[in-house]
Amino acid sequence: MPGAMSTNLNQTPHAIVLGNEKGGSGKSTSSVHIALALSVAGLRVKVLDLDPRQRTTARYLENRAGWAQRHQLDLPQPSVQVIAEDDSEAFEMALQLPGFDALVIDTPGRDSALGRAALARADTLVTPINDSFIDFDLLGQVDADSFKVTRPSFYAELVWKARQARAKADGGTVDWVVLRNRLSPLEARNRKRVGTALAELSKRIGFRVVPGLSERVIYRELFPKGLTLLDMAHLPDASLSHVAARAELRELIAALDLPFAALRRPG
Repeated sequence: MPGAMSTNLNQTPHAIVLGNEKGGSGKSTSSVHIALALSVAGLRVKVLDLDPRQRTTARYLENRAGWAQRHQLDLPQPSVQVIAEDDSEAFEMALQLPGFDALVIDTPGRDSALGRAALARADTLVTPINDSFIDFDLLGQVDADSFKVTRPSFYAELVWKARQARAKADGGTVDWVVLRNRLSPLEARNRKRVGTALAELSKRIGFRVVPGLSERVIYRELFPKGLTLLDMAHLPDASLSHVAARAELRELIAALDLPFAALRRPG
């Protein structure tokens, strides 16, 4: 993807918020890969890590900067800032900094005041879930016998309130995307049931479902170097699995349908 920076330094950056109150769903992994895909495309990206205790997203990007320095490489690198849970002033200031095309905000895997504030500022809200009814329960409840959706769950209600707050504040809308991280093809029956329930719930509460990341081991292996599958030139032991995972990552970015021309150019 060729670089293509915006020219309007005073524009409001597009806020991409990664939100999910359940741990282990791939939220931080998704945050890093979305941020780096935008950076590789030539966009100016600011990353906000709102989990100062785990700071997984910040650590990933710090590993990347350190590895690039040791090997004297000029790698695309977004700016990153870790914000304390009670520092609402720093959060507001970070949102207003000029000169960025996109903000990627990784929220904690639990309820927090800044997490709720981030939801209300989102232009695109990305909620990664594992492909199971355990994770689905975050969004909605199903009947134990029929697997039909009975009602939205607490996180869906939280997003609904955040959307209302956003509309009241500036008339903006939130494009909610549920990122479906897939299991093995051997789980075909479960995948079908979860998919049916997601489709039913999406019509009721208004989100899009897109395919997520299935090659999770590969993504975790790259953490110490801070690399991604978009850095294939720096992966001497790249295999067909890496190539397939890179294609999957590119499909994910395309499915998010973000408003950046640089992402729609062939590369």
